[in-house]
Amino acid sequence: MAKDATVSARVDYAVKTQAEEILQGLGLPVSVVIDALYHQIIYTRGIPFPLTLPREPRTMDSMSKADIDAMLQHSYEQSLAGQGRPFDQVFDEIERSIP
Repeated sequence: MAKDATVSARVDYAVKTQAEEILQGLGLPVSVVIDALYHQIIYTRGIPFPLTLPREPRTMDSMSKADIDAMLQHSYEQSLAGQGRPFDQVFDEIERSIP
């Protein structure tokens, strides 16, 4: 089957970068993964993984030390890269959202 169509999508830069690093480590080109996803959508006649909301928010009490360390490392890397927002802006938004 000839591959003669292009797919274009806008995604968050950090998500794209992290995903592509993982795919590179696996030796998989992005196009192969997208093609496989499309084939699975056709095969399953839907999204080939569950799309659900968690029953309750994930808290630090329910996270492993490795999960917490990974989350903190990611936040630290975002900070070094100048990504994110000032905490006072975030808290102002939270306060405005509380009825």
